[in-house]
Amino acid sequence: MAKQIHTMYNKSTGTWYNKQDGAKRVSNCGFSTQKEAAIAARSIAINQKLEHSIHRADNNQIREKNSYGNDIYPPQG
Repeated sequence: MAKQIHTMYNKSTGTWYNKQDGAKRVSNCGFSTQKEAAIAARSIAINQKLEHSIHRADNNQIREKNSYGNDIYPPQG
């Protein structure tokens, strides 16, 4: 599985943040909107060839996923 960066909502602070898989700390935080956080995460994903998952604020389910890595085309399987 490819490494990912996630755009997620922090209910306690009411802000959006980005965090990479396996990281102890968030990549960046304190965004007032999901769009602002997603733009910042997309830049990181493109630069580091990661997958980017954007989560819903209400239940934390993934609502959108984009890949900026070395995808196999056509997909296997």
